[in-house]
Amino acid sequence: MSHFTHQGQRIAYTEHGSGKKACVLLPGLLTSQRMHEGLARSLADEGAYVITMDPLGHGESDKPVEMWHYSMRAYAQEVIGLLDHLEIESAVVGGASLGANTTLEVASAAPERLKGMILEMPVLESALLGCAMAFTPLMCAQTFAAPLMRASGRIAGLVPRRFVPLVGEIALDWIEQDPEPGSAVLQGLFFGRVAPPREERRTFEHPSLIIGHPRDPVHPFSDAGLLNRELKNSQLLRANSVLELRSRPERLTGEIKQFVDQCWAPRKRAAKPRAVSAA
Repeated sequence: MSHFTHQGQRIAYTEHGSGKKACVLLPGLLTSQRMHEGLARSLADEGAYVITMDPLGHGESDKPVEMWHYSMRAYAQEVIGLLDHLEIESAVVGGASLGANTTLEVASAAPERLKGMILEMPVLESALLGCAMAFTPLMCAQTFAAPLMRASGRIAGLVPRRFVPLVGEIALDWIEQDPEPGSAVLQGLFFGRVAPPREERRTFEHPSLIIGHPRDPVHPFSDAGLLNRELKNSQLLRANSVLELRSRPERLTGEIKQFVDQCWAPRKRAAKPRAVSAA
């Protein structure tokens, strides 16, 4: 794992593979880049240069406790900073939940840096009630029951990870983190915009792979369908469950590999019209 400095904060990232087909993967809210480790390795095995990144407040990156550090647009600037740091002109960028929305903000801030977007579990208008119901109790617990949350984190840190499946590792990482910066992340995101507005999203022209999950109130499939209708060059992929890409990844990984290859395939030049001689 490596780090770079963005606006005085250390941001952690890991490189997988090498080559020109750059791809940046971003984790979900309050999880770490580890959630994309399997996908990153699979893409790297197919010749992609994959970078997984911990946004500020996540994983091994710095975790300031002031809420003003955190917003979707700030996370987009961190991704752009990563591309600058690695001297990558453009990349396929994607992620899950927070990572998907950050990708949309990259499209808003620097569309020229994107070759394509992988948008798993986007959080748009239909998800607001579910997010409020799911994360408000968590934010309150992290703020007002921090000692209990820290005790739970210490217990989670004692669990050996060697034989724990990836889904279990993600859950343990989530429990183990310090509640104070976690609360700051949630507060910062709650008071900022969730994603670019609908009118702006309709202008995005990048190739986009949208992955939606059924029976998920925080990431309703209706949001994935809405985004698919809004984006000009998108395809919608229905996952069997929220866990499929982490527990049985073969099908979805194959679709993502194909999409990344398509994004980096040389564009065919339009054929020149044949000259017509005058009669």
